[in-house]
Amino acid sequence: MSIVDGTIPHEIYAEYGGGKVLLKPASPGTGIIAGGGVRAVCEAVGIRDILAKSMGSSNHANVVKATLKALSQLRTRDQVLGGRGKKKREKAI
Repeated sequence: MSIVDGTIPHEIYAEYGGGKVLLKPASPGTGIIAGGGVRAVCEAVGIRDILAKSMGSSNHANVVKATLKALSQLRTRDQVLGGRGKKKREKAI
């Protein structure tokens, strides 16, 4: 899992059983805009700013597992570039 500046690096969607979760990064100061199981997981892992929507099942166990699945699939820009065999570009001055 990757946390960048208190939020997630990119939007992610995951399903587990009937539970479907959409997680979006949020600007600093937004807080955790999520309900039930998604909020509990985000607070537990240390995310401070996130927008989330739980769709499909109202089964809390499946929603929590879908949230954990989504968070485990997050990757930073450096991880993506490394997987492609590329290096991070330096900014021109």
